[in-house]
Amino acid sequence: MMPQDTTPEPMSNTVPSRAHAIRQFVETFCSGPDEGIYSEMLVSVCRLAKDGCGRGDLKILNRTLKELRYAFKVFDRWREVYKVSIFGSSRTAEDHPQYLQAVKFAQLIEKLGWMVITGAGDGIMRAGHDGATREASFGVAISLPFEQSTNTIIADDEKLINFKYFFTRKLVFVKEAHAIVLFPGGFGTQDEGYEALTLLQTGKANPLPVVMVDEPGGTYWTSWCDYTKSELLRTGMISPDDMNLFYITDSAEAGVKEVIQFYRRYHSSRFVRDELVIRLKTPLSDATVERLNDDFADILVDGRIVHRPDALPAEKGEYSGLARLVLHYDRRSPGRLRLLINAINDAE
Repeated sequence: MMPQDTTPEPMSNTVPSRAHAIRQFVETFCSGPDEGIYSEMLVSVCRLAKDGCGRGDLKILNRTLKELRYAFKVFDRWREVYKVSIFGSSRTAEDHPQYLQAVKFAQLIEKLGWMVITGAGDGIMRAGHDGATREASFGVAISLPFEQSTNTIIADDEKLINFKYFFTRKLVFVKEAHAIVLFPGGFGTQDEGYEALTLLQTGKANPLPVVMVDEPGGTYWTSWCDYTKSELLRTGMISPDDMNLFYITDSAEAGVKEVIQFYRRYHSSRFVRDELVIRLKTPLSDATVERLNDDFADILVDGRIVHRPDALPAEKGEYSGLARLVLHYDRRSPGRLRLLINAINDAE
């Protein structure tokens, strides 16, 4: 397989006249701290022309950029608000226990200041908007030749976004969410659930809670879990620790508690070079940090978990004032990392 040419072309390596034109254009129309990124994007556009990229491929790239730009713009106003992406069947009737359970979940989490994101259709998607209200809802709709239509709760709202492509829509569902909540559904629900779990398992998404909620006494997710244990875990296709990446319940209250508890002390995380930085809403005691070092030494490449009172210099003041845990995480233990976050949140 030939290596992919994805390395940004340095401006110094471009045709001098092109480099000058791009620099002038960016300074005039895209000035600011991210001028370098805009320049790279324009170089990529020039490369497409040089490659003789087909019109159909160009249309895909153009539509993708338009969809994501607009979505980022819509969500930016509510950037600091916690959001939960809710998935489930579009075919669930409004009097079905699963629909009522989704309404209840959305009502409870909205009262705690959260907003919901759904696919904007009927069934469980409508239930999420029904419970959270239009004001606290985002609709991330997809254009389909059948079945999908925007529900009347979110229709024509400024927070409704229409997508042509599933991949751009799926990116937004995960990127903008602080939690993923799944109710019973078909192929689409299963797809979204496995996508979220895959991103967590491979470290391509920051840690977040994945909660699977059924109607009271329902067996949808427990049957799914039985299959996961018997066919994936038993055969070694996933590890025992991967079972920590999701939580199953038939109680809306328990589902909300699982989501809220995840952010009791944990704020966010990011990598700074080879070190994982976990930001904390409140600091930990020295005794708790020592206990974490004893209990989670297995996920460290080397060194120890270090408690810091503020941001690392490389974070450039991002979330300044929050305490940190800094660790050389092995990037291969997502289930254990989730248990570390649980321990952080459970500590007094």
